Amino acid sequence: MLTQERKTYLLDLLNREGRIEAKTIASALGLSDDTIRRDLRELAAAGKLQRVHGGALPRSPADADLIKRHGIASQSKNEIGKTAAGLIKPNQVVIIDGGTTALQIINHLPKDQKNTIVTHSPTVAVALGPYESITVIMIGGILFRHSMVNVGAASLDAMSHIYADTYFMGITGVDIDAGLTTGDLEEAHVKKALSLRAADTIVLASMEKLNTASPYMVMPLVSASGIVLDSSTSKTFTNQMRRVGLDVYISSKEPKLENKNQ
Repeated sequence: MLTQERKTYLLDLLNREGRIEAKTIASALGLSDDTIRRDLRELAAAGKLQRVHGGALPRSPADADLIKRHGIASQSKNEIGKTAAGLIKPNQVVIIDGGTTALQIINHLPKDQKNTIVTHSPTVAVALGPYESITVIMIGGILFRHSMVNVGAASLDAMSHIYADTYFMGITGVDIDAGLTTGDLEEAHVKKALSLRAADTIVLASMEKLNTASPYMVMPLVSASGIVLDSSTSKTFTNQMRRVGLDVYISSKEPKLENKNQ
């Protein structure tokens, strides 16, 4: 099998199976592990997949810039934003991440509900402007334009003064093995730091992010408290999330917690 034929085969397999295990494929094709790993490296360099320990996963489409992300899985993000907003109780201190899914939370918050919302996203802060009952705490730092969030040492220092009830985390990839990932190292550090400042971390996971990975790990799945998924998410995936101990919220008219012992 020629190099290009192998690469086409690997991408087809990834599309069908959702992941590649290098040793298994090498054995099946009668090739060395090094040959398959080299193919995966080259495909990863071309942006076709994301290498992970032992193989590869689909690369998350959510690694695109903010403008392009607005057009990806918009209905899924709207469902998730509505459900997440319903989890916010009056008088709570809540951290809301940057990104297109997190922004949907704002659209579904009651205008008269009193809360304190902490964010490192100028976009989220501006969207909260008309909500006069909400106190907005803006975390400063260096503006990372790709995602329109503030990062860096100043951001990390500001976070150290906060104790929040809940952090709604936006990610670009979520996978049972690869964990919670994002496309930028600075963002990964900031997201991890925000998680440590909240009693609970709830992950916002629209459809295009499931079973994919980005280059930088934020934290393992077990470090989160819960995950919000849209109504079309497969039972296989929701059961995986339950098995690692997450509270699973499925988007619906009213936020519904699926019993993780079912």
